[in-house]
Amino acid sequence: MAEKILSALGCPEGTELSVTITGDRTIRRLNREYLDKDRPTNVISFSLQEGEFGGISAHLLGDVVISADTAAREAAQGGVSGYERLLFLLLHGILHLTGYDHERSGEDEAKRMARKEQQLWKMLQQEGLTALPGR
Repeated sequence: MAEKILSALGCPEGTELSVTITGDRTIRRLNREYLDKDRPTNVISFSLQEGEFGGISAHLLGDVVISADTAAREAAQGGVSGYERLLFLLLHGILHLTGYDHERSGEDEAKRMARKEQQLWKMLQQEGLTALPGR
């Protein structure tokens, strides 16, 4: 799924990222240590293209960390499968790694990110990739 998303975003072949699925306890610790927010969250992205040493390896985007616990709660609340929610959070995290933002850059950028999220999600749905394999 990550390869499909990266390709749709125009990332060159060979672009890399890491994806970690964890629980609320670990993502809360990461959120507290790196973002000064003492609570669990659904997804955190850590870019290797930003900051003092950003861009040293152009093909390494960064890390996407997803809380399976929070994703499961959100899936139940939203009436979607856990798989769909995890996939959507992966998409969201990858958008952050490729320069999209909805928190720090204002309303226009948040709308731009939401449009791209919807466009890519629709593409994944049309290709039948948002359902569990074998279903």
